[in-house]
Amino acid sequence: MALMEVQLPVRARALVEGKTVFMAVPKLADPHPFYLLDPAALAVPPAEAAASKVAAAVAPKVDVEALRPVDMVVVGSVAVNRSGVRIGKGAGYSDLEFAFLMEAGLISSRTVVVTTVHAVQVLDEELPATGHDFGVDLIVTPDEVITCRSPHRPAGLVWEHLDAEKIASIPVLAARAPAAGR
Repeated sequence: MALMEVQLPVRARALVEGKTVFMAVPKLADPHPFYLLDPAALAVPPAEAAASKVAAAVAPKVDVEALRPVDMVVVGSVAVNRSGVRIGKGAGYSDLEFAFLMEAGLISSRTVVVTTVHAVQVLDEELPATGHDFGVDLIVTPDEVITCRSPHRPAGLVWEHLDAEKIASIPVLAARAPAAGR
């Protein structure tokens, strides 16, 4: 069974509309942890470039410093509640990507954070969250758009939540790690 790219339609539409898209390199496993999809510079049609495997083949990898301010973050979620607390797959990569962008000043209070999910993934109960987790402003399902009030946004990386193995496995983290964390 093929793995479905849930965010593919969102990336494709953004590119077709002429918007620049930054995609994280899987597991942030490169010193340049983001793909830069600039619709003006693509060698393939935008809807095709939106696919992860195609993006990996055609888009340059860039470091956080090469990115521009972000208007919208679209993130996947396993579950989300109506307050905007989300649960990802559990590895924390989305939280790290978000923290890098926060520390670089690329995400501001005006940046809209969105998750696209099926209605069954929207829960009414409380969900666990830590200081490094970020919340969403909008939840988009096939049937509704839910606005979340005052979702949590960490100021940046929470080093005490990262173990040495995680830091060592992500080049951009290892390069930024405080001396005590290396």
